[in-house]
Amino acid sequence: MARAVESLGKAKELSLADFYAAEDPDLFTKAERFYSWVEEQKKAGHYVARRTLLSASGPRAVIQDPWTGKPREMVMMATNNYLGLTTHPKVVKAGIEAYQKWGSGAGSVSLLAGTLELHRQLERKLAEFKGCEDAIVFPAGYSTNVGVIAGLARPGDLVLNDILNHASIVDGSRLSGAYVKTFPHKSVQALDRLLERMSPRYNGRLVIVDGVFSMDGDIAPVPEMLEVCRRHGARLMIDEAHATGVIGETGRGTPEHFHLEGKIDIVAGTLSKALGGVGGFAASTREVVEYLRFYSRSYMFSTALPPAVTASLIAALEVIETESELRARLWENIRYMREGLTDLGLDLGESETAIFPIIIGDDWKVKEMTRLLHEDGVFVNGVLYPAVARRLSRIRLSLMATHTREDLDLTIEACARAARKLGIIK
Repeated sequence: MARAVESLGKAKELSLADFYAAEDPDLFTKAERFYSWVEEQKKAGHYVARRTLLSASGPRAVIQDPWTGKPREMVMMATNNYLGLTTHPKVVKAGIEAYQKWGSGAGSVSLLAGTLELHRQLERKLAEFKGCEDAIVFPAGYSTNVGVIAGLARPGDLVLNDILNHASIVDGSRLSGAYVKTFPHKSVQALDRLLERMSPRYNGRLVIVDGVFSMDGDIAPVPEMLEVCRRHGARLMIDEAHATGVIGETGRGTPEHFHLEGKIDIVAGTLSKALGGVGGFAASTREVVEYLRFYSRSYMFSTALPPAVTASLIAALEVIETESELRARLWENIRYMREGLTDLGLDLGESETAIFPIIIGDDWKVKEMTRLLHEDGVFVNGVLYPAVARRLSRIRLSLMATHTREDLDLTIEACARAARKLGIIK
């Protein structure tokens, strides 16, 4: 792996934030400067974006190594395929059969001619799974949050976000035209104060939190937030992207985890994490779901999910309901990995689930550790400023039920070698 760290100079200190805008009459100038910076990152062995997989995204994956140009098997610690359902035989079989029966696409947007019986089955299944009256399915998790928030909130309304909410929630809030305010991470007291002070000045009030936060792996204090929302007449929306299939007694997510099924106003999420497919959903009352079908632009103007994906998602929900051993195995892996990394002295923040942030607080060391882990055969993601604060830059690991003990031990040992080499631990 070619490296030229000493030649980087000032480029070593730059980040994505430095190329967001440029005071230049040519719109392309910032792109050209960014491209030059990327080339320097490649020379240093720090460019790990778009490493190409040559196999399915499983616990071990074959990639086209960007430095050797050859295929290489690696331990995959960067996927959100928590239960390994992307390659589960029942899930794959359902997709193949649907492809043969229904063809490759839905042919239209859902609101017009694109709703197949498969889509209705998936909506019913999701509504039942989340303890709600009805559900709506979107083409992506991102478009779900954008569509739901911008579909419901209006100028004159108030949207309150946890400061660590996913980017799709932030974007949907901005697009809605409502007044948007953030509160400190998981602070029920701050949320209470904001609603007390601001509610009289606005019409509808919507509070949004991730059930499981994507960068930290911690769980929102939903019961306390729900109580505050009820007291102030606000509605509560939870993004279940990283909770579905992972937490809750039967994998139904955050409401089940807190014994609040059917009591959360809007339960949304992606279908691309533990469910192993693509798309997103929102579950709520039948009235709210019907309203969203006509007012969520990302639903109205997007072609419906392909039949094969839809059938695979139905099968994935059935697997979650009938094969509880997958979730049990995932939690065994979570406990084992947490003990191994904690014993090394690594900072895992407040992680409670299958997401493990190794907080380093130095962008350069994060890049170096990502490179060293790659050399050791472990595929991880580095998360840098401005995605997180500089003092919270990190390596992000995601566990799967199908990881073996050998996979976990190899990862822990590789983390130990890299962290010691970089002075992160002694």
